[in-house]
Amino acid sequence: MNVESFLSSEIFKWIVIPLLIFMARILDVSLGTVRIIFVSRGLKYLAPLVGFFEVIIWLLAIRVIIQNLNNVACYIAYGAGFAMGTFIGLQIEKKIAIGNSIIRVITKKDATELIEHLREKDYGITSIDAQDLRGKVHVIYIIIRRHDIENVAGIIREFNPQAFYTIEDIRLVSRGIFPLRKSRLPHLPVIGPFMFWRKGK
Repeated sequence: MNVESFLSSEIFKWIVIPLLIFMARILDVSLGTVRIIFVSRGLKYLAPLVGFFEVIIWLLAIRVIIQNLNNVACYIAYGAGFAMGTFIGLQIEKKIAIGNSIIRVITKKDATELIEHLREKDYGITSIDAQDLRGKVHVIYIIIRRHDIENVAGIIREFNPQAFYTIEDIRLVSRGIFPLRKSRLPHLPVIGPFMFWRKGK
């Protein structure tokens, strides 16, 4: 079978073309998901670059769809590619974990050991005494890089399984204390209204 006959065959029409559309949609929607996340993180140079490739791939997919309006398989592939691309985009974002988060911990149990352990790991900690409807509690604020969320959450559960904590993304951190990493410079010990300190060396 030569190339011309293959391009006009039923296999190419009902299998190859839908598969190409499916793959193109996975790619462009994944890029779109990552682009939106970049925008929310304030990455003003990466977001337009990703958007450029996203739109180019989308245009190619739409062009093929228009050329095959009578092919139901193309519509199915288009929708399935969108769904899969969204899922993959979220997985990519989870892996690269760009940005910073704040963990707020509220516990009735004495938090001294938890605080000391986190400070030993070089996490910036702000702790205050507070009051809820049931009495006195300790409130702990921890500013971390997003890829450290699972590690810090595990430490909290280890020292106080009953602690209530919330995790929120934050767009901008002007300064802060973070565990030192290769190729990253240390930050100054101040962030927003909270004063942090690093354990003396």
